[in-house]
Amino acid sequence: MTLTVEARQVLGAFNLDAAFSTDGGVTALFGRSGSGKTSMIRIIAGLARPHQGRVVLDGDILLDTERKLSVPSHRRRFGYVFQEPRLFPHLSVKRNLAYGRWFSGLSTKHEEFDRIVQMLGIGPLLDRETSALSGGERQRVAIGRALLSSPRLLLMDEPLSALDEERKAEILPYLERLRDEAGVPIVYVSHSVAEVTRLADRVVLMQDGQVKAVGSPADVLKGRALTVTDRREAGSLLSGVVEMIDPQHGLATVKLNGVSIVIPDADLSQGTHVRLHVLERDVMIATVRPEGLSALNILPGEIAAVEDEGGGAIRVELSSGGNQLFARITSLSRERLGLTVGQPVYAVIKSVALER
Repeated sequence: MTLTVEARQVLGAFNLDAAFSTDGGVTALFGRSGSGKTSMIRIIAGLARPHQGRVVLDGDILLDTERKLSVPSHRRRFGYVFQEPRLFPHLSVKRNLAYGRWFSGLSTKHEEFDRIVQMLGIGPLLDRETSALSGGERQRVAIGRALLSSPRLLLMDEPLSALDEERKAEILPYLERLRDEAGVPIVYVSHSVAEVTRLADRVVLMQDGQVKAVGSPADVLKGRALTVTDRREAGSLLSGVVEMIDPQHGLATVKLNGVSIVIPDADLSQGTHVRLHVLERDVMIATVRPEGLSALNILPGEIAAVEDEGGGAIRVELSSGGNQLFARITSLSRERLGLTVGQPVYAVIKSVALER
């Protein structure tokens, strides 16, 4: 699958001038509220038309303003999951799902219906009224309805933004299964680093109506790139494999390139591939290996770069076992430690600070 999008639109004081291409998997449109993410996904869906633009999916031209061509949204065969589930309140869960099959005009095999129901864990909900569902359950049903329309592309616009943290934690594993098992390419809009790092294969970073960066989550979601969303979320993204579980203490040990790191998640299975978002504000630096600390992660490494950010803040890039880490410290701490590029150090990270 190859999707190419170009859009130029003036909406009052807001100017959208953005373009990107992607080759399948989960592509996250990521940025602050008001950066143009939803405008882009609505243009892809055919719910909005830019002054100038093109949308091409696998060579099929869906929008070309120069040629005055625009395929109506209902003929694009895209599934759309909104922030709110938008289920039909007068229909049961099963009949809401059946609507997706009916709307597509395509026959969906019973086996496919069962597969999607099982993947999203909504089998026990089929006979219930939608008003009796939790927020997370309703959103899972909305995703199932979209999948049962046999979409060529699934568009998800901030699908977790209306949920509390408990409901988000409930639905994220189902979104991972959707990514890994559904076989449908996804464009996923979000301003949450946690969601994007966990789900995305490719990230399109947007700011003020423009695309600022496109690439893998590890390349885009690090350091300064995140200052366009939230300075507090700046850090690094590490990938590894679970090598050990400690159920007694609720911990998992993840093997990275040349080091191991302990995280608070005993629900994982040995051999599972995971991504870890390590915030630069949660990384401390020591010039000698510290002892008598509660922190479980003390990683040896060396300083790769030091950058003065002004206002008494210093950003330090560390290399540990081939992994890139960032630490945000004060200029006073740098002076006291005498930090220089190439210097051996230890990165100290509290396990409870790590996000999977």
